[in-house]
Amino acid sequence: MDKNSLSHTTWECKYHLVFAPKYRRQVIYGQIKADVAEILSMLCKRKGIEIIEAECCKDHVHMLVRIPPKYSVSEIMGYLKGKSSLMIFEKHANLKYKYGNRHFWCRGYYVDTVGKNAKKIQEYIQNQLKNDLEYDQLTLNEYIDPFTGEPVKKGRKK
Repeated sequence: MDKNSLSHTTWECKYHLVFAPKYRRQVIYGQIKADVAEILSMLCKRKGIEIIEAECCKDHVHMLVRIPPKYSVSEIMGYLKGKSSLMIFEKHANLKYKYGNRHFWCRGYYVDTVGKNAKKIQEYIQNQLKNDLEYDQLTLNEYIDPFTGEPVKKGRKK
């Protein structure tokens, strides 16, 4: 197991972080996806945070990171979401007009400490996009009424 050290501390602090855009808007596509990844990577490097694995899905971000113990997780999340939000709106000014104020990320986030199962979490993050696409394909199918043999349309009845 690889250990990190500060002047008087040896540490191994890994966290699985998940956070989403405001209202789970599906805005992390194409160019914005590349920019979000680049911005988060740059902000992590500034604080000495190692990104072990990360994936920007269409409506949320997964990160497996190693955070030095001199920072709290909430401090890092506030920093990442706050600074990245400003940088995203600066780079993509059209989002400011499309979504109103400068709140790109929703208020909450998910965090989990990573112990012995770091490899499993890393695989989970790597396969996240594939799993999302498979789920989307399953939900696109039309259902067939077993009594009439007709396709059942989704949506509200009028």
